[in-house]
Amino acid sequence: MKILAFDSSGLVASVAILEEEQLIAEYTLNYKKTHSQTLLPMLDEIVKMTELDLNEIDAIAVAAGPGSFTGLRIGSATVKGLGLALNKPIVSVPTLEGIAYNLYGTDALICPMMDARRKQVYTGLYEFNGKKFQIIADQTACPVEEILDRCNEFGRKVIFLGDGVPVYQDMIKDKIQVEYDFAPAHMNRQRAGALGMRAFDYIREEKLESAAEHAPVYLRKSQAERELEAKGKKLE
Repeated sequence: MKILAFDSSGLVASVAILEEEQLIAEYTLNYKKTHSQTLLPMLDEIVKMTELDLNEIDAIAVAAGPGSFTGLRIGSATVKGLGLALNKPIVSVPTLEGIAYNLYGTDALICPMMDARRKQVYTGLYEFNGKKFQIIADQTACPVEEILDRCNEFGRKVIFLGDGVPVYQDMIKDKIQVEYDFAPAHMNRQRAGALGMRAFDYIREEKLESAAEHAPVYLRKSQAERELEAKGKKLE
């Protein structure tokens, strides 16, 4: 089984090619460029470097959300186009699960945080029970204090990661009452390789969709939608 994986849900853009026992290639960029500028050139580069025929892949995995509205739309449009052109199924992986999968094998509670602005984060709670990835609290948008209270309730070590950590690091240090740590630089952001490995779990559970069916998961309305609603209008 060979899959192509994309994550453009946040500041990081990442593309990977994986087999179940091997990460063949991964191109990850965390720099001041838009995903519309980077995602397809990154794909083109790893395809050329690995001499991959895209018809050989079995499925396409994508960070389905939540995250940046623009980034999710770019990722969704990319995989839908490829899925339709190649006639391949899509594996929609919740963004926070992909981030948490970076910490495979830890016995600590895993708390990824993405900055959702307005003093909120996209977050969830996860753990590994042996090799099995488990969802303790499904991904949601909530105030930072709320997820820290949940972490304190479990009374066990927690590892924080994601682009929300540097934004709210002082609050985390002030509010957390259990042993904690911050994931190191090579494990604390979105990586298509980690997302792709989580996608294999979904494939084994036959959680696949067609390119036509795929749509991103936003969890909350965009700023434009909120502003229009405040004016009594709808976004077409």
